Amino acid sequence: MKKLRSFILALAAVAFPVGAHAADTSVDPVTDEDAPIVRILEAKDVTLDDYLWIARPLIVFANSPADPLFIQQMQYINRELDQLAERDVVVIVDTDPAAQTDVRTKLRPRSFMLTLIGKDGEIKFRKPLPWSVREMTRSIDKMPIRQQEIRDRRNSGL
Repeated sequence: MKKLRSFILALAAVAFPVGAHAADTSVDPVTDEDAPIVRILEAKDVTLDDYLWIARPLIVFANSPADPLFIQQMQYINRELDQLAERDVVVIVDTDPAAQTDVRTKLRPRSFMLTLIGKDGEIKFRKPLPWSVREMTRSIDKMPIRQQEIRDRRNSGL
């Protein structure tokens, strides 16, 4: 378990520069614009119901943090966190099958699996192999709730 925590913290260190906090948004003191930040959380600390109508949980499952597919997926995610943040995505990682977390119990992965849950609580996709953030965001942008968010943003002038 210590290895998992160390690995997750190492990934978070890459994802969040020194001084950044894992919060929904932060204000950039230079530009004074909202700068969303993606949160990367361990599955043992969350339940999917916490994100209903608030965020889109993206769950990355593996049987070990050393799984090459898990490592590749986390590299994809870390490279384009801003794209996921713009779409209200919260990344949840679960690399401990023995823990039987709420997320693992509900989704029952067999080994590596990438799953996106919509804001409505429905499973939007499950993938057995790593997926690029570009592919994920294209799928998210086609969802009706996301389309409404885009229309609302345009109408509000943001």
